[in-house]
Amino acid sequence: MTNLVMPSLVYFAAACLAPLIPHARLRAVLLLGVPVLAAATFFSATYGTSHILPLFDTHLKIFRLDALSYVFALVFSLAAFLSLLYAAHIRDRLEQVSTLIYAGSAIGAVFAGDLVTLFVFWEGTAIASVFLIWSRRTEGSYATGLRYITAQIASGLLLLIGIVLFYHDTGSVAFERMTLDSTATWCIFIAFGIKCAFPLLHNWLQDSYPAATLTGTVTLSAFTTKLAVYALARGFAGTEYLIYIGAVMTLFPVFFAAIENNLRRVLSYSLNNQLGFMVVGVGIGTPLALDGTVAHAFAHVIYKSLLFMSVGAVLYRTGTDKASELGGLWKSMPLTMVLCIVGAMSISAFPLFSGFIAKSLIVSASEPYLWVWFALMIASVGVLEHAGIKIPFSMFFGHRSAADAPKVEEAPLHMIIAMSFAAGLCIAIGVWPENLYAILPYPVDYVPYTTAHVVTQLQLLFFAILAFALLMRFGLYPLEYRSINLEFDWLYRRFLPRLVSRLAMRVTHAWRSLAGRTTAIATRILSYSPPANSASTGTMVLWIAILLGIVLCLAYL
Repeated sequence: MTNLVMPSLVYFAAACLAPLIPHARLRAVLLLGVPVLAAATFFSATYGTSHILPLFDTHLKIFRLDALSYVFALVFSLAAFLSLLYAAHIRDRLEQVSTLIYAGSAIGAVFAGDLVTLFVFWEGTAIASVFLIWSRRTEGSYATGLRYITAQIASGLLLLIGIVLFYHDTGSVAFERMTLDSTATWCIFIAFGIKCAFPLLHNWLQDSYPAATLTGTVTLSAFTTKLAVYALARGFAGTEYLIYIGAVMTLFPVFFAAIENNLRRVLSYSLNNQLGFMVVGVGIGTPLALDGTVAHAFAHVIYKSLLFMSVGAVLYRTGTDKASELGGLWKSMPLTMVLCIVGAMSISAFPLFSGFIAKSLIVSASEPYLWVWFALMIASVGVLEHAGIKIPFSMFFGHRSAADAPKVEEAPLHMIIAMSFAAGLCIAIGVWPENLYAILPYPVDYVPYTTAHVVTQLQLLFFAILAFALLMRFGLYPLEYRSINLEFDWLYRRFLPRLVSRLAMRVTHAWRSLAGRTTAIATRILSYSPPANSASTGTMVLWIAILLGIVLCLAYL
């Protein structure tokens, strides 16, 4: 037990006080100090520090500091600072408060040492984050927010069911490594999987992130899915199912990202792809693989935020994030272009950039699984194509010349500063990887910059670039069109509702037809009057029995 102030409380206190500050610029400046102050509460604390809260006949560990929680809390603090700096022009109190509660809940969940505390903060991230979508205040964002919160609440409900069953089975709510040997752990596993955007459970991500405000998308990209990765690493490290789930996650988004016209949706598919690498690392479960997962999550939060910020800056100046409507902006927005290219090279794992030194750990750990390793190689090429090339190419070069492109101003200064800070971190981590390796959960005995590794990676990247150039040269690369690409969610958003509606219409029609015929028959029977000379008590009893039987059948149906 310690007197250390919980970092999440700093965010929650700021969320209560922020609306009371009337001056918008002063409020934006003061909000930048919140992540710094919150990080200071745990930055110099020693591993093993904890808070215990007695509750009935159990004890909740509401704060636990160790190597795994420290790294995620640190990168979440960086992400919160970058998001607030990037959104310094925002005057919407709702969005600012939502960002603070969202970030505070994510950091609180990372430090949770028991499943009950995890659930409270888990739901906090769900409720706070949906307002980053609704803050756009459009009819489409409202509907998208409803779908988003439905998926998040479903995750929370499954987590709650799993916790109750887990406590019933074990008498404990400790958040430690689990095995998939009971209904309880399967419920918890699927709850984590929804938030991590497992295949067939992923559509909420591509649906919601592009629908948020341009600053809200940056914030959304940092917390929810990486919190799920943390939860999987804490609770299900070494679960073999995750290896193959992750391998599928790295591959299927590549196709959709290649044909997608909305650039924020492209980055959402790319995010799904990158999560697959992390899930593979958790599934392998070795110290090298888990270090790779944590390092990749750390690097990914930064360079993915940078890419979303660059697309957001273009959207802010041009009013569109559609690839078919952009191009030729390199002369109008040169700083944004350079910073975007840094993010693109980082996500593509070019040497001297953060993605290279992080992703390499997972790829090396996957070598005993030949087909998984091969899938990661293919996925790496796909990442370069849709995020490393398509994003900067579509916005700053594309099929327009600088003369044909709209004349716009460079991104606002605070956006440039936020992007520059993120780009600097991408380069610093890539050039000096030992600084990141030093804070990973396990000792790292790995050298990323060997001749064989660098040459192999450069060959992979340059041949992918050559393939892209040839496809573009001969007109074989899929062009972006103003269209809606069908995904798995079409089944439950369009196909199943229409199927149920048609079945309901047919059942209703059949029921009405049956009821009409039955009524007609009953009317004819009731109107039938047998001859007086043939009537008898037995005949009348028979007709009454028949009518009663018909009534009972109708009542039963």
